[in-house]
Amino acid sequence: MSKLGFIGLGIMGAPMAAHLIKAGHEVFLNTRSKVPTELLTDKAKACGTIHEVVEQADIIFMMLPDTPDVAKVLFGDNGVASALTKGKTVVDMSSISPMDTKEFAQKINALGCDYLDAPVSGGEVRGQSRQPHHHGGRA
Repeated sequence: MSKLGFIGLGIMGAPMAAHLIKAGHEVFLNTRSKVPTELLTDKAKACGTIHEVVEQADIIFMMLPDTPDVAKVLFGDNGVASALTKGKTVVDMSSISPMDTKEFAQKINALGCDYLDAPVSGGEVRGQSRQPHHHGGRA
């Protein structure tokens, strides 16, 4: 199984990381606040720094709130870029500025790594069914 990193364990990131752990991957976790205890298993380890996540993982997933957060996690002190080695892959699932994403990808590519832009939309829906909407007419 793959060694994966997951940075950003908020309302959308935590369930995504849980699925990767359940699938049997070794997952290294980091988030601004405390890593949820329900994610910690023999296959999932909380890392104190982003740098530690990137050192351990071959593929690093990010699920962050907005463009400045992604820039800081990627290029800030001890960010993702500081620990990348050739051949690793960064998967950004944050829904952020496409122009900034292109710039981020170029910088990560220049380090000999792949950058996959995979934005997600939506969020957690509570108490509502996800039924398709019907707009008039007969079935």
